[in-house]
Amino acid sequence: MRLGLNIGFVLGGDDHLDHLKLVREAEQLGYSVVWAAEAYGSDVPTVLAWLAAQTSTIDIGAAVFQIPARTPAMTAMTAATLDTLSGGRFRLGLGVSGPQVSEGWHGVRFDKPLARTREYVEIVNAALRRETVAYDGKHFTLPLPDGPGKALKLSIHPVRDHVPVYLAAVGPKNLELAGEIADGWLGIFNEPSYLGEQLSQITAGRAKAGRSDLADFDVVASVPTVVGTDLAACADPIRGYAALYIGGMGSREKNFYNDLAVRMGYADEAKEVQDLFLGKRHRDAMAAVPQQFIDSVSLLGPKERIADKLAAYAEAGVTSLTVTPFDSSVDARIATLRTVSDALDLAGIGD
Repeated sequence: MRLGLNIGFVLGGDDHLDHLKLVREAEQLGYSVVWAAEAYGSDVPTVLAWLAAQTSTIDIGAAVFQIPARTPAMTAMTAATLDTLSGGRFRLGLGVSGPQVSEGWHGVRFDKPLARTREYVEIVNAALRRETVAYDGKHFTLPLPDGPGKALKLSIHPVRDHVPVYLAAVGPKNLELAGEIADGWLGIFNEPSYLGEQLSQITAGRAKAGRSDLADFDVVASVPTVVGTDLAACADPIRGYAALYIGGMGSREKNFYNDLAVRMGYADEAKEVQDLFLGKRHRDAMAAVPQQFIDSVSLLGPKERIADKLAAYAEAGVTSLTVTPFDSSVDARIATLRTVSDALDLAGIGD
């Protein structure tokens, strides 16, 4: 199992300089990849280009490029450019985002997300193979049939014929799609005991594509991490994140993360967190997130306990574990990266 780092968003001020310190430390420690995110603030490609210019061995990953934010051709252009400038270190994570961001920020209808993703990936892959791109789908048509447009070929020569594609998938059908059309899965709220259910859905997608197992498929678990001796205190910094996703990342009728918590066995707790969060009682929503839930999807505690949890993730099928440090200072986050690296060695499961 390999280690990765998730830096999330650039928030402004000197935040990007702290991220750079953290990424350089991860590179020194042998972490395989750094992932950056976007919502409606900092964008991923700018952050990754900046990081790639100041590193040499660590991969740079998009977690994720929002599908409604870019045409598939623009994503292919950006992926090819980042892969070229980084010397073949780019990983393309894609996600449909949610209705609020897709329709409210990008002005793109959140319609038929699975079919749209399938067509999107097909176009991106064709463009990166430097084929002349002509596509006649239900959601994308290239070139447009009633104008002067012509089928074009990507003019840049990428370092690789194929940039690895990852899907950020939460629901069962999206997990199956990830197995069918992607090279990896970007997971969230990953609990070792529940991963078997999720991987069975991915495996079903692999079977559709004529693949019998997960041998060449990267299972990426993004795991909040806090080192310490008091487990309740370790969980506290993660409560806001968990409450936001379970309670407020979407509407009452459509929240994929709330649905996931329900499938994981937390139906009553998920409803309470959502009711409190949507009722603007955010602190109460944070307090209502069960300690057991946070512990099950996180790395909490001292090095030895973290080593045991890393072993559980590896046994469950995770191939890349992405550490998301929740410490308040960059020095503390660096210390967390070092502790997790030591814990991986202690567990004896490093790749």
